[in-house]
Amino acid sequence: MKRRWDNMTIPKDIPEKWFPIILPLKRKKEGLSNATKIRKGAEEERRVRANDREYNEKFQYASNCIMTSKYNIITFLPVNLFEQFQEVANTYFLFLLILQLIPQISSLSWFTTIVPLVLVLSITAVKDATDDYFRHKSDNQVNNRQSQVLIGGILQKEKWMNVRVGDIIKLENKQFVAADLLLLSSSEPHGLCYIETAELDGETNMKVRQSLSVTSELGDPNNLAQFDGEVVCEPPNNKLDRFCGTLYWKDCKYSLSNQNMLLRGCVLRNTESCYGLVIFAGPDTKLMQNSGRTKFKRTSIDRLMNTLVLWIFGFLVCMGVILAIGDAIWEKEVGALFQSFLPWDPPVDNFLFSAFLSFWSYVIILNTVVPISLYVRLSLTVWR
Repeated sequence: MKRRWDNMTIPKDIPEKWFPIILPLKRKKEGLSNATKIRKGAEEERRVRANDREYNEKFQYASNCIMTSKYNIITFLPVNLFEQFQEVANTYFLFLLILQLIPQISSLSWFTTIVPLVLVLSITAVKDATDDYFRHKSDNQVNNRQSQVLIGGILQKEKWMNVRVGDIIKLENKQFVAADLLLLSSSEPHGLCYIETAELDGETNMKVRQSLSVTSELGDPNNLAQFDGEVVCEPPNNKLDRFCGTLYWKDCKYSLSNQNMLLRGCVLRNTESCYGLVIFAGPDTKLMQNSGRTKFKRTSIDRLMNTLVLWIFGFLVCMGVILAIGDAIWEKEVGALFQSFLPWDPPVDNFLFSAFLSFWSYVIILNTVVPISLYVRLSLTVWR
């Protein structure tokens, strides 16, 4: 037989006087087990204890700092070049540039290709750097917003980036919600509060959220500082209209739903103030879970140009093959007669190798079928 004591299962044959010793050890063991799962990327459930940063830090939950930018000073050049060379045209012109550096097959100066290619890459890189600079600026502005956090029974102003899972936050009217919160109490009767969710779902009409009746009376910071309830809920996900969890407090458990949650990005309206417990922070919030990673954007024109370049390159290869075959036939039938006074340049030693080199020479000569000037114009148009 087993008994439940303070939300923990304890064998019946253990005397109650040992409960205060067994309980912390058992909780520590469970906490370490869940923390190991989170480190391995397999969080099955989330456990959050109010006003206990030491306990919550064992799980290594994400901080409330967000980052929507793609680059930093170190990664900008390699990552941006990698993204740009996913464009078929850029890869094509880089391939031509490499061919033009081989003296045995090149009849054109490499300068004619590298200048417009560098111009196209530079224009795109400057545009991407500018966009990412504004992302960094926006991230910095959001991360440095001020929030009132209950620490040691006293409300202290903290930056959003310093808010942690398990903290209790005070929100005032017209303030943005800093993280995904469990609503504990409100200045309105019956623990009600009103929010605007325009940044989440685009709807501007007010929505109602309500705290549990057992926590709605904890409106005073002194009472909230003594609150030590533990929330066990689902792991981070992107479902805006769903939340499933349970609050364990004072030997009782209470079911939680989406009606008890205030999500990051919401704005408190028509409510003087309210208090909430941070459940998900930073990249674990539903807002950030829905935003995803910033990807390399491609317009419909880019996709069309990629397709056209592939077809044109196929046409160019066909022309090069035909001309190389003609060169091989000529070298075998006629060119051999000139070997006595006009021998092949090394390392050419037969007509087949001569045709192979001629193929790449024709590719270089006919490269203008893909006009790089068109890409320069397109890049300048996008920049404007």
